[in-house]
Amino acid sequence: MRYLHTSLTVRDLERSLAFYTGFLGLEFERRRPIPENRAEIAFVRDPETGARVELTWWADRTDPAPGDQLDHLAFETPDLDATIERARREGVRIAKEPYRLSGGSGRIAFLLDPDDVWIELIERPAAPG
Repeated sequence: MRYLHTSLTVRDLERSLAFYTGFLGLEFERRRPIPENRAEIAFVRDPETGARVELTWWADRTDPAPGDQLDHLAFETPDLDATIERARREGVRIAKEPYRLSGGSGRIAFLLDPDDVWIELIERPAAPG
């Protein structure tokens, strides 16, 4: 697997984008709504290391408690089904079975680490040809 990004829950997406791009100097990559979750996400990237942060704004979470800001860590896997089966065999808790988000091209699933941190698994579609 390959580590992709860390997702943080934010209270105000515009304010957070301004902070991460302005003050911290990360580069804006992309932004999109996630209607089925009543959320919107934006990605920013460190131009030097390539490290990414996903900023996640949830319409239904207006005041997260301190400590609730870490949303998930994301890893890319070439075979999501095989990874989920391995997780089952090893007793890893599966929080969400594989599915597709509307407007997305790949599939995702979520696991829980031993301390209940969400781990997103992303399978990108195979390149043509």
